[in-house]
Amino acid sequence: MSSSARPVVVVVGSLHYDIMVEAPDRPRRGETVTGFGWRPKFGGKGGNQAVAAAKAGADVRIVGAVGDDDFGRFLLANLTADGVDASRIAHTAGRGSGMSVAISDSGGDYGAVIVSGANAALDPESLDDLTLWRDAGILILQNEMPDAVNLAAAKAAKLAGVPVCLNAAPHRSLTDEFVGLVDMMMVNAIEAEQFCGCPVGDIASAVCAARLLSSRFATVVVTAGGEGVVGLQRGHEPVVVPAIPVRLISTHGAGDVFAGTFAAAFAAGSAFAMCLDLANHAAARHVST
Repeated sequence: MSSSARPVVVVVGSLHYDIMVEAPDRPRRGETVTGFGWRPKFGGKGGNQAVAAAKAGADVRIVGAVGDDDFGRFLLANLTADGVDASRIAHTAGRGSGMSVAISDSGGDYGAVIVSGANAALDPESLDDLTLWRDAGILILQNEMPDAVNLAAAKAAKLAGVPVCLNAAPHRSLTDEFVGLVDMMMVNAIEAEQFCGCPVGDIASAVCAARLLSSRFATVVVTAGGEGVVGLQRGHEPVVVPAIPVRLISTHGAGDVFAGTFAAAFAAGSAFAMCLDLANHAAARHVST
């Protein structure tokens, strides 16, 4: 624990300048849809999770990269305003900052396209800074960063005795070496099916997916949207957290709020079931505001 008695969360992850578009529906191939409006938003799974962890009471250190552009300055200003330690963000000349375009439909669901930009240029050697890991209670990674960066971060965390959590979004194949370094796997329903082949449409199927994934990961968390959340620690019975009924406005960013809040609670030493419950409540508030 840090001298301030606040839990310490390390995030190695993406930073994106998000352009949010509101439309009646997402376009099909070749289709043009007339939207209602758009707005810029701070984003990237790494950035979102860092901010969520900070809002949940953690001291958060983030490692990432931005370009020398207005998007990058916007991202850094938002991190600082939300109390995240952004001193280890690399400034990459000659590459634009990461960005995305997300289309939110009238039902509250969304689809997005990301452009990695400077995120793809982060130097894995930047993870060797020993001060990064001091007093850290958890490292959280996502699949919006290059494999080499995630592997270097996981190795450095392991050497420092810091548990490694992978929010495996978006889905991609994982090497056996990397899997061996991951203590906790966190996936949504779609990613769970992609990794284990078990379609997730309710709590029973989420439990099935968690059990299958637990053969590779000691701790598994499967978020099933409006159905709830399943957590499984190897050798224990599944923990089921029911969904909280809310008026859905948008699901965009809900998984990141869940992951960041969970990480803050875990780093603080909360019991596994409590971590799931706190994260579930935070995600429910997010999708309804």
